[in-house]
Amino acid sequence: MKKNIAIVMGGYSKEASISINSGNVVANCLNTAKYNVYKVHILKNKWVLLYKNREFPIDKNDFSVMLEEHKLVFDCVFNAIHGNPGENGSLLAYFDLIGMKHTSAPFYCMALTFNKHDTISVLRECGIKAAKSIYLNKGDTIDIDFIVKELNLPCFVKANNAGSSFGVSKIYNKEDLAKAIDFSFAEDDAVLIESFLDGKEVSVGVYKFNDEIKVLPMTEIVSENDFFDYEAKYLGKSQEITPARITEEEHKKLHKIAKKVYQSLNMKGISRADYIFVDDEPHFIEINTVPGLSTESILPQQIRAAGFTLSDFFEMAIEAGLR
Repeated sequence: MKKNIAIVMGGYSKEASISINSGNVVANCLNTAKYNVYKVHILKNKWVLLYKNREFPIDKNDFSVMLEEHKLVFDCVFNAIHGNPGENGSLLAYFDLIGMKHTSAPFYCMALTFNKHDTISVLRECGIKAAKSIYLNKGDTIDIDFIVKELNLPCFVKANNAGSSFGVSKIYNKEDLAKAIDFSFAEDDAVLIESFLDGKEVSVGVYKFNDEIKVLPMTEIVSENDFFDYEAKYLGKSQEITPARITEEEHKKLHKIAKKVYQSLNMKGISRADYIFVDDEPHFIEINTVPGLSTESILPQQIRAAGFTLSDFFEMAIEAGLR
């Protein structure tokens, strides 16, 4: 009997349109001979299932829907929501409460990894290298001279809880730092300021299947812009080279660290983390627990380089979720 699979997409953040692109890719790739595939938009003003050019409201009591006088219940949810509420743990906590199976990690792990500062704090305890950083909450006293002295310039200013490079600036001049901090605070109530790491940037997809952690082929990122910003990610302003042009020794180191990061953060499903090599040592930047799956995204390149079709790979994620 075919399983009913809901592909949730959209969300409450600026990444909603990116998420809908990802969700549509998943829905279009899944094997309809094996699954009944349904697109669900989770937006601030509505949760709806799209069916035959109509919208059917989701019953939030059990995440079911009345579809043409029949109650539709889902066997598993494929989470394609970047940002709030799909990537920050909120939606997954709800699914756990109602007993709904899904393709993501447990809600606490999702909440942790969406918080850049807390993720790095945990990984440092596990021996993972990262940039030196200063963390600010909205309302904190900001000492520009102290920040520059501690981190040097250039440095990065980031919204602590945001994706797709929203609220990120690279700062070269002390005079621009306060404005950059305000820019990040417009995206989030917390800001992370990091020292600049000068080196090769490499992105690594990791997934878990049959209780075994697997690492996908790695991608080297060469941005045409000053860093891997929104334009570089989604508007073609970068080269994404898979497999990455790194040495065998660098590959071994990053392969080992990528698995360790995934395991240390208690990840499940699909993730993609970014690293920068400094003196041949990988330094962790951040992890995406709902990585982009659109045609502009990195993970589909890695999936194909590993010899999978997107259909096969998404099916593995669903089967892992069902178990």
